[in-house]
Amino acid sequence: MVDSIGVAVIGAGMAGKAHMAAWRNAPSLFAPTLPPVRLVSVGDVDEPLAAAASRRFGYERHDTDWRAIAAADDVDVVSVVVANRLHREVVEGLLAAGKHVLCEKPLADSLDDARAMADAARASVATGVLGRVGFTYRRAPGLAAIRELVQDGTLGRVLHVAGRYWTDYGASPDVPSSWRFTGIPGTGALADVGSHLAYVAEFLAGPVASVSGGAFTTAITERPVAAGKVLRGQQAATTGETATVTNDDHATFVARLGDGAAVGTFEVSRVATGHPNGLVVDVLCERGSARWDQERPSEIGLALQSDGPRTGGYRQVVLGPDHPYVAGGMAMDAPGVGWGQNQMFEYQARAFLDEVVGAADALPANATFDDGVHNMEVLDAVVRSAAADGAAQTVRQAVHA
Repeated sequence: MVDSIGVAVIGAGMAGKAHMAAWRNAPSLFAPTLPPVRLVSVGDVDEPLAAAASRRFGYERHDTDWRAIAAADDVDVVSVVVANRLHREVVEGLLAAGKHVLCEKPLADSLDDARAMADAARASVATGVLGRVGFTYRRAPGLAAIRELVQDGTLGRVLHVAGRYWTDYGASPDVPSSWRFTGIPGTGALADVGSHLAYVAEFLAGPVASVSGGAFTTAITERPVAAGKVLRGQQAATTGETATVTNDDHATFVARLGDGAAVGTFEVSRVATGHPNGLVVDVLCERGSARWDQERPSEIGLALQSDGPRTGGYRQVVLGPDHPYVAGGMAMDAPGVGWGQNQMFEYQARAFLDEVVGAADALPANATFDDGVHNMEVLDAVVRSAAADGAAQTVRQAVHA
């Protein structure tokens, strides 16, 4: 096992800060104890932002060019949390430099780039270098608990998954334009939060085989141009000019899951006023149903047919040490102790560190870049369905070189 692990984060925005905190806290979670983790660098082209973040989260320094992190001898592991269009160049450069990479989803802004990144990650395995993608919600104890109830037969075969991910970071027309509001249809709300919804559905009910009913709308077609850098959903000083929004504020689609017998209905939005982070998933099965709501992440709803009509209906199940990731993953391993989305990033970071050092009793590994390509294949099928007036589209599979 290595003596220590040096980590860096490229991208000092909202999700970047979640990664910075996760690397700091991950060594204190679960057992066995990891080698010492060194918080080395925060990278961002916005030097004041990078400097402030490195001080806040206790990193040794900051950099303004990802290449400096790639060249640094004291960095072993890097989170990539920048605009999707930048992922390929940065990730391929880091892998070539021998850095283990945890890349935010979606893997890239195009399938060609995602497939090239997956090729690079597969090639890097021969040199002992790992590339993984952050499917953070697979670390939610509630979703993992529902998955167990499906797989152990308590809920039985999945019949229907209904999911929505409503956010409101773009609900105000005063929010300035940024990279999130540019690109072709499918690179907006669908890529940003629909990518989460797609892998969560597959986590619970099996792979998506086909998509139909794809539809996009853009509610706010012009946005002010920011005078400087703008972070997700934040208002900022503007130039007085406007820019056209070229991608989707809202998307819907239907999917066939698993063996084709299960259906999924999905809706995503970035203009849903009053829903800052509204991910809700209902899983309807042959023996019962379950629900998980991001706004109530420390519990699941559960209804079982075996309860009968007199006492049946949804019950509140408060998550605790008997559920995935809770025991050993929190300072207080006790029922009724709440937790939230930030801890998913911590569990994700810990799983990656476990894999890097080859830890005994490691947490389930993070998704591979091939998984990331498949996730984008699902999103691509939604785009193709929308372009074909909702017609069914088969999900293309990644071709491994």
